[in-house]
Amino acid sequence: MPQQAQVTALDALESFRANLIVYISQARPALEEVTADALRTRLWLENEQRTRWENELRKRRKALEMAQQALFSARLGNLRNETAAELMAVQRAKRDVDEAETKLRVLKRWVREFEGRVQPLVKQMEKLHTLLSNDLVAAAAYLAQALNTLSAYAEIKPPSLSEAPGGSSASGPASPPPATPSSSEAVKLDK
Repeated sequence: MPQQAQVTALDALESFRANLIVYISQARPALEEVTADALRTRLWLENEQRTRWENELRKRRKALEMAQQALFSARLGNLRNETAAELMAVQRAKRDVDEAETKLRVLKRWVREFEGRVQPLVKQMEKLHTLLSNDLVAAAAYLAQALNTLSAYAEIKPPSLSEAPGGSSASGPASPPPATPSSSEAVKLDK
């Protein structure tokens, strides 16, 4: 006679399910935030920073042109000689233009490399997001169903020892097995 399983750890299973739900509810927003940060960074590099340094380069080139014009005017004019301040202004403007050009080159390289470096990580985050959104939610639902099944199983009372297969059971008295006709009775039925 099979014995009934001892189902005693339903609270541990319920605790695990509750912790899984908490994990899902905390991990999904964190993962979505990281994905959004990666997107914001890409847009910041491609739009804001590119625009900023292109404008800065334009402004610095204009300042260099003005400093060069002032120096050129001083050299052409017979009335005065070029001053050290004008020479330093041209040198400073050239350094500023070089710095802006360097920053713009570095920015363009970052934009090109960003996709190659970040895209594999974003794909891994998408896989994890799918796992959190689909698989773990389904696992929590499966655990709830398993808990219901195990709870129902634990409530079933095992048959008592006094209830033997030949004795009376909880469903009522045992009915006698159906009678099979003897061979002589079977012949009479055929005629």
